[in-house]
Parts: sequence; structure tokens; C-alpha cells
Amino acid sequence: MGYEAPMPVQEEVIPFLLGEDNDVIALAQTGTGKTAAFGLPILQKIDISLYQPQALVLCPTRELCLQIADDLNEYSKYIEKLKVLPVYGGSSIDSQIRSLKRGVHIVVATPGRLLDLMNRKTVDLSAVKNVILDEADEMLNMGFTESINAILAEIPAGRNMLLFSATMPQGIASITKKYINNPKEIVIGRKNEGNKNIKHVYYMVQARDKYLALKRLADYYPEYLRNYFLPYP
Repeated sequence: MGYEAPMPVQEEVIPFLLGEDNDVIALAQTGTGKTAAFGLPILQKIDISLYQPQALVLCPTRELCLQIADDLNEYSKYIEKLKVLPVYGGSSIDSQIRSLKRGVHIVVATPGRLLDLMNRKTVDLSAVKNVILDEADEMLNMGFTESINAILAEIPAGRNMLLFSATMPQGIASITKKYINNPKEIVIGRKNEGNKNIKHVYYMVQARDKYLALKRLADYYPEYLRNYFLPYP
């Protein structure tokens, strides 16, 4: 996987999550290695013989949902029969329902689509033992507060919870008081500060030219984009 030494968030979070009944609030920005920090210990706790969701990862966007699912699949490459299912809007809900019926071990979901599946009685969260809220502040900013509360209310009380957030707004504090028990707080970098190592660049193009613009960027930055964004050979 290319790891030679743990990143700070991994060094702090992984040993703690390998224990039992350990709730965590981790303040860390995008790009700090969060997925491995929660993904590696969660994979160690999965009972492969039980084809029910045992870990739930909630995240704000389809793109992050797919990225986390891909990373978990990479981490579990040599764990036979382990199933990770990304659940998000904009994709066939019927296909996701069929996958759930066949049995999965880890669900990575956006709140809206997961709540839809719950309302249809097509997803069973009764065996979930670990819940991860990734980029929790972004989920609240996008208006998912009620959905998150409805989801967490249906998960067994004895589960472990890990909340990742770049900042700690009032909405996050309310969730932590209601659902997280005696959490260990881990701060990577400075509290309530965004990641300064990320550079945002955008290009304004006509809608019809988006594909051509993306193709041009892929040609101009082949290694960067192929490694991180585009499924090119």
C-alpha cells in the first residue's frame, strides 16, 4: 500500500480502536490519512462468517463514499470473502438492495441514501459494532443532521463510535453528547483549523466541454491524476 511509517492520525487512532468500548473524537483535516486510521483496525474486527453489516461509515458525498470503499477494498485485498458496499444517491438503489440481500460486512454510505434503504426495510443495522462519522462537520453543513440522528437511533447502543471532523461546531457537540460515551479526543494539527497543505484549483468551462477539459488535465498531469482520480490504465 506504500506505507512506510504511520501518519500522526494513524499513530494516535489505530492502537486505541483496536481495543473495546473505545469511542473517539478525532479532529483532523482531509489528507491526513484518516481512512487507514479507522479502516485498518475496523477490518481486524470483522467476522467474515457473519454476512451482516458490522461496520458503518457515514460520509457527506458520493465521491468520498466511493474513495473510502475503494481504500477499504485495497486494505482487505487478502481477506477472503470480505464485502464492502458503497451506498449513495445517484446510483441504482435496486442494485444496492440486491447487494445487501447477498450479504455485506461493511457499509460506506451517504446519510440520505442509507436512510432511504432503512425506510424500505432493506438494510439491517442490528449487528453494527463500529460506526465512523467521516467529515462530520461537512455532513452537518449539507443539512444531514436529522438523517444522522435517525440513523444513529437505530444502531445498537453498545457500538463503538469514531467521529472525524476538521472543526467542532455546535451541531457536532450535540451529536457527541447524545451518542458518544466518554470519548478520547485526538487533535491532529490545530483545533478548528483547515488543512493548509491542500491547494484548490478550478477551471470554468462550458458544461458540454467538461469531459474534454478533464481529459486535457489528465494528459497534462498524467501521474497525479491517474494515481488519485482517474481509473486509467
